[in-house]
Amino acid sequence: MTWFASPSEAVTRLRQTGYLSDDAIATSVFLAGVLEKPLLAEGPAGVGKTQLAKAIAEAADADLVRLQCYEGLDEARALYEWNYKKQLLRIQADDDAWDDIFAEEFLLERPLLKAIRSERPTVLLIDETDKADVEVEGLLLEILSDFQITIPELGTISAARRPFVVLTSNATRELSEALKRRCLYLHLDYPTPERERDIVLAQVPGIAEALAEQLARTAATLRALELKKSPSIAETVDWAHTLLALGREVLDEQTVAETLGVVLKHHSDQQRAAKELGLR
Repeated sequence: MTWFASPSEAVTRLRQTGYLSDDAIATSVFLAGVLEKPLLAEGPAGVGKTQLAKAIAEAADADLVRLQCYEGLDEARALYEWNYKKQLLRIQADDDAWDDIFAEEFLLERPLLKAIRSERPTVLLIDETDKADVEVEGLLLEILSDFQITIPELGTISAARRPFVVLTSNATRELSEALKRRCLYLHLDYPTPERERDIVLAQVPGIAEALAEQLARTAATLRALELKKSPSIAETVDWAHTLLALGREVLDEQTVAETLGVVLKHHSDQQRAAKELGLR
């Protein structure tokens, strides 16, 4: 399958989903599809890494399979596990069933196995890879190298068709070199005010360009402060929806003060922003 015929086509098709891509993003997406290599998107939280994977799936009319990483994630949650209750019932019903309980009907697919076995075009999103334990990276190496999974009871299962793999990382810890070698690397950062304005205009129908401009520049100002959590792009979009719902046409001091909780979720951040922005 050809995911995207060229970087320019990637720009166009991603834009049709509402994702505004720049040349670096579009080129990385195009190459990941052509070379059939995983794409590692790294950067601060809230810059659109997860949304990129969703946009690729939508643009390519592909299924999206998501593995959300977290501390303590294990093989059973990432790859597969056996339906122990169903196996036990089979054994209770038939004492001679021991040889048959590790058959396909007892296998529970988890995201990695599901993506490997899918016969439809599939985007596999391995989200926040840096939050998982180091051991999880070992589980990924065989999959990202050969796109296959070995199940001792059933043998090796190779991909019916290679999924488009997107790994995201907030860089809270360094990923292993072995994992990085298997990927193309894309660093995503917060957009320029001009690009964020365009994102707001694309995702919030009916908003005035001048207001979108104010929102984007205010968000950029907030991100320049030393905050616990800078506003994400999605929160800027939420802010725009909020102002439309309130019927506000200008982002003045009163409006910022009244709606700051849409973009800043820590009281200390709101206090710092109020001080820096001169809010009453």
